[in-house]
Parts: sequence; C-alpha cells; structure tokens
Amino acid sequence: MTTLAVVRKGNMVAIAADSLTTFGDTRLSDNFDAASDKMVRYGSTVIALCGSAAHQLVYENLFSTSKELNFNSKAEIFETFRKLHSTLKDQHFLNPKEEDEDAYESTHITALLANPTGIYGIYSMREVFEFKRFWAAGSGREYALGAMNTVYDQLESAEAIARVGIEAGCTFDKNSSLPLSIVTVPLITKV
Repeated sequence: MTTLAVVRKGNMVAIAADSLTTFGDTRLSDNFDAASDKMVRYGSTVIALCGSAAHQLVYENLFSTSKELNFNSKAEIFETFRKLHSTLKDQHFLNPKEEDEDAYESTHITALLANPTGIYGIYSMREVFEFKRFWAAGSGREYALGAMNTVYDQLESAEAIARVGIEAGCTFDKNSSLPLSIVTVPLITKV
C-alpha cells in the first residue's frame, strides 16, 4: 500500500510519502514509474493519498476543475469532502459500497493533509481528524508512528521527523519503498 506521514512542529508542518505502487504481488518502483509522487496540491494544501492508484489522477482532476474548495479547518475539510462525494460518484464513477452494515457511503480514501492551518487525516466515511504533533497512514503507518514518536522530542524540524517516519515504514513494510517525497509548509499564526 504505502507509508504517509504528517508532522507539526514549531511554526512548520511537513507531509511525506514513499514512492512505491503495488498491484497485488507486483511492485512498480520509482525506477520504473514516471509519476511516483503520491501528493496532490490545491493552493497551499498538500494531500498525500494511499489506497487505489486511481486516486491520484481522480484527485488531480478534481482539484484542477473544482473552484472554491476549502481545507482551512476540520469542519471545512469535512464539508469539502462531503460535496466532492457526489462528484466522485457522478463524474468519476466511484463505487461507494464497502460493507453492507456501513452507515454511510464510502469515498474509499485514506489521506493525510497539510496546509498553513495544520495537519489532518481524512478517511473513507469522510471522517476528519486534526493532529497536534504527527500521524501516519498506509500499510507502513505503525512503523512510521513508532519511529516519529521516538524522535519527536529529539529532532528540531517537522521535516526531519517526517523523514524518519517514512524511512522506518520503507525499512519494515513490504509495500513501501524509497525514495520519499516531502513538502514543508509554514503555519499561520492564529489570533
């Protein structure tokens, strides 16, 4: 699957991702993939995606054709993904079914988001979490979380902490691999 990480420290946030794509037992590494970056951008917001490889093109298209998307708070991120859900179904043919007992239709998305307002996680039922320090997603998340927890108070920068998380995921998770991509964003000061 992948390893994704977001970190908030000082006046910066960092978001990072590995570069491996897998199709069952087949690995498409950065050596063969001309577009191995798992991040999409909308203004000053960076979203790292895991799950289906189709998400990358779908969200690049959504963000290039959608106007006035808002990612500036947990509530606004929820509202944005709620509105995008019908577009995903109508224009991109999203199959919203997961389990029969699910309370809501699924977006089949797991993503981490970083922007000047903070770091967030988005999950398939449009759950949105805002994180204070760091978080990870994907199949390498447990390794990344453990590594980042170990170094958070020792390292000075959000970028260095995120890098440690992705490297741990790539070391121990069979579905994650280097090189990594990383983006840093300065936080805005809330009054």
